[in-house]
Amino acid sequence: MTTNVALAISGITKAFGTNLVLRGVDLDLHAGQVTVLMGANGAGKSTLVKIIGGVHAPDGGEMRLGGAPFRPADPAGAIRAGVVTVHQSINDGVIPDLDVATNLVLDRLPGTGEPHLFKPGRARTIAAEVAERMGLALDLRAMVRDLSLADRQMVAIARAMAREPQVMILDEPTSSLSDAEARRLFALVDRLRDRGVAILYISHRTSDIRRIADRIIALRDGAISGRFETEPLDYEAAVTAMLGHGLTEAGIEARPAGAEVLRADGLRLTPAGRPFSLSLHRGEVVALTGLIGTGKTALAETLVGLRSPVAGRLSLAGRPYRPRSIREAIAAGVFLSAKDRANNAIIPAFSIFQNISLPFLARYGRFGFLTGGPERKMARDQIDRLGIVCQGERDPILTLSGGNQQKSVVARWLSQPCRLLILDEPFQGVDIRARRDIGAKLRETAGDRATLVLCAELDEALEVADRILVMADHTLVGAHVNTDIDLDQVLSQIATHAEAASDARPSR
Repeated sequence: MTTNVALAISGITKAFGTNLVLRGVDLDLHAGQVTVLMGANGAGKSTLVKIIGGVHAPDGGEMRLGGAPFRPADPAGAIRAGVVTVHQSINDGVIPDLDVATNLVLDRLPGTGEPHLFKPGRARTIAAEVAERMGLALDLRAMVRDLSLADRQMVAIARAMAREPQVMILDEPTSSLSDAEARRLFALVDRLRDRGVAILYISHRTSDIRRIADRIIALRDGAISGRFETEPLDYEAAVTAMLGHGLTEAGIEARPAGAEVLRADGLRLTPAGRPFSLSLHRGEVVALTGLIGTGKTALAETLVGLRSPVAGRLSLAGRPYRPRSIREAIAAGVFLSAKDRANNAIIPAFSIFQNISLPFLARYGRFGFLTGGPERKMARDQIDRLGIVCQGERDPILTLSGGNQQKSVVARWLSQPCRLLILDEPFQGVDIRARRDIGAKLRETAGDRATLVLCAELDEALEVADRILVMADHTLVGAHVNTDIDLDQVLSQIATHAEAASDARPSR
């Protein structure tokens, strides 16, 4: 394996006001190598990535790309130099109002070195070549806004890879991908590595790291806290370096369930799906796990009136329940915390307290006017309860780290009592510490409601649930009490009808 330094980062510092975010970061990215960067939310990962990508200028230190000074004035400058970033927020890498073909050839449009007359036919031909090279099986004429989150992410990744970069930065790239899509991504990363591209891969997923990492770098409080470069890579030690302490077991003790809150009988989510029954009880936290695309989100949307089941009956607290909209579901006491917070959860222009109170504004007003005091007090209480790191409830939501944004979304739905709380991938894109914080708060507050947590990662389910349900092909295929659980059986059920493939790295 080649170890030429593609990008050398020396003594990088960055402060925002009095907040020193990066404290002299030294990091070399080697050609033909995948460097995994681990860090708790707020450790400085995003700031470092934005400095490399030309979004921010460093206050001190230097970078050298291929041995030459590198200080991009903007993201376009970084891209021209050969440094490409695929951000965790997918819409930073695609243009939703353009079709797939145009997105794939954006960098070849007039003004980017190509002839100054845009030819749609020629653009689609180039896009088809890019899609084939990247293994992207999508309708090139489809509008990106109409694609699923996973497909949008694959378009963003394909567009970035088509630039043939020297350095590629991937920020939580598998957070919205199915198992098959993740394997395709890993194959592309292997191909880039073989071409000599230096890859900085940001992830907290154990499965990703074990599959893709050549080395692991831990970042804590704005400084490098650990380097792990000897096989076998010590993931547990890297987590300790990232957090500053060892990772204790979650210590879940399954609790007895209370009264039945929601019941589903003969529920069919799709015409081809088999009917199933479901019962959720007061005081228990139930995790629904399974591969992406197996029906978890479809079930959540059915329970809150965003889609209609093909067949079956629902009852809530013993009475027939068939919401026709999410407004009706909320009025009945059924809340959904949606996945993909950037598009479906937060309002970027709003403050923290405005984001938290948004679905419940009528409860904070008199005679049609908002009374700000109670609204802000509620938000302050939730900030304290969830441990949201901020200056105050008036801070813009986008000033928060990804993990603290996710905590704010969860805080919204914990701020009011409900009968059933459904959370779709609440741990997506957050670090292990934030995940434990959110899980602990869900369990702590679960006594007066039923809680259903949808998660693709089994370890997340094990950390939060009293009971674990497994979904495959839009039906339930397993149910387990989270005590001395048979993990082999659960994994077998998760893989039901899934495409069989080895996760072992191909030999090079």
